[in-house]
Amino acid sequence: MSRLAFVLAAALLGSAAGAQETLRFETGLGRLVITPLGHGSLRLDVAGMVIHVDPYSQVTDYARQPKADWILLTHDHPDHYDEAALAAVRKDGTRFVVDAASAARLGDVGATVLRNGESTRMGDIAVEAVPAYNIVQKRTNGQPYHPKGAGNGYLLRFGEFVVHIGADTECVPEMAQLGRVDVSFLPINLPYTMTPQDAAECFRRIHPKVAVPYHQGDFDPQIVADALRDTDIEVRVLPLR
Repeated sequence: MSRLAFVLAAALLGSAAGAQETLRFETGLGRLVITPLGHGSLRLDVAGMVIHVDPYSQVTDYARQPKADWILLTHDHPDHYDEAALAAVRKDGTRFVVDAASAARLGDVGATVLRNGESTRMGDIAVEAVPAYNIVQKRTNGQPYHPKGAGNGYLLRFGEFVVHIGADTECVPEMAQLGRVDVSFLPINLPYTMTPQDAAECFRRIHPKVAVPYHQGDFDPQIVADALRDTDIEVRVLPLR
């Protein structure tokens, strides 16, 4: 894609983790800067808007992060729905796009609730909730860590430029139906999501231009990069435990 201009840069963000790398892309809405803050937490800056995804206090000092115009929540597990991080990054006028369980915990904030397959807009950005669930990985009682339909992944469309946020998921069949994706974030930790090898196969299925293994736990994202050396997918290996 001729509009895709990838720049990987280091930016001091006042985080507990120190320097954090940013991913920069040219889109139909102007330059998009994605800052993976750690684990499953992201910040996206575009067209004067700040979007936080699953803010989590253990990955950065959210009191020193830019306040959110929008907050996306994928599900209500404590490493994705963190009351302290939400309080730190909210401001008057912050708006939410969330799953149903997170909406119930947020209370009356006027959140937009999406279920898998539903869409909304954040200003000029189109947002679609996509499936994120477990097939194999289950609790001792036989229940999946993430039941089908309970949580969301998201597709964000910045004009024609598409970002996929996988959230806590395995490589579910719906991954093959996402359509065009420019950047994809997929998790690689067990027992909650999938192995790096499974994530590599899932990236093959999605075939983004840029792949970012995140939500890593103790797993090595380099395994994903090595597994995809025979493709034209650009894998960004970042420390996102």
